[in-house]
Amino acid sequence: MNRRAVVTAGTGGIGLETAVGLAAAGYAVTVVGRDAGRGGSAVERINAAGTAAEARFVTADLASLSEVRELADRVAADGALSVLVNNVGAMFDDRRVTPDGIEASFALNHLSPYLLTELLLPALRAGAPSRVVNVTSGSVRIPTGRIDTAERQGGYYGLHAYGRAKLANLAYTLDLAQRLKGDGISVFAADPGGAVTTMTTGTMSSARVVAPWLRPFWPLVHKAFQRTTSGTPAQAARSSVAAATDLALAGRPGLVVGPDGLPLSPPRRATDPRLAEAVRTLSRRLAPPMDGA
Repeated sequence: MNRRAVVTAGTGGIGLETAVGLAAAGYAVTVVGRDAGRGGSAVERINAAGTAAEARFVTADLASLSEVRELADRVAADGALSVLVNNVGAMFDDRRVTPDGIEASFALNHLSPYLLTELLLPALRAGAPSRVVNVTSGSVRIPTGRIDTAERQGGYYGLHAYGRAKLANLAYTLDLAQRLKGDGISVFAADPGGAVTTMTTGTMSSARVVAPWLRPFWPLVHKAFQRTTSGTPAQAARSSVAAATDLALAGRPGLVVGPDGLPLSPPRRATDPRLAEAVRTLSRRLAPPMDGA
């Protein structure tokens, strides 16, 4: 039986390189995205590297919780799942709201992977030993304050909102790893490090993503950031591929895997049980899994 892997936002950038790496490792890969044209091109590239069953593309807008649920149903209908890589993520330079009425950065960067993972736990248990890989970011060190609402009080600043959502997801990831001990599902976070992506060259170039006091300096800060983030998407995908496939990580769930494939120490705040509890409560309220998990 082929080992199955699902990669969200897998039609380009880091997600596509992750899917290629998993296909080369022998997984039958399903990539998820919004654009069928990009999906077809991605499948061709993945199949060229694959050694197992042909890849496939599934259309879903993961900003919509109803579409996340539909995606979970489609994936679960195929049976046991070996690897789930939640690669989806985005930063916005202005405040946006999803069809569910939730601030878009929090919905896409945390609630979407949270809900998809919870709904696919039965399929992952059936595919055990299996792995969940949630892609994190260095931006988790930016936010301060509580995370008991989808967005903080005050003005909207895209980089802060992104970091806040990624911190919530990292806290969830580490908490889930402990919760699933003994279930045959290993949970990891993957830190891709600095890489040239459409987000780092596009959205982050806008001074609107930071607080007003920082905006006059942002062009200089962003240029300095770009000088230190010259890695390619293929290099950035190493952390996700390693977290999904490296046998040396077996029996060590709850690790943050860095760009070199080696464990990193998570920020202390992400390990705070009070944060994990707040994120758990908020997530279940905004995106309750259908099975009540």
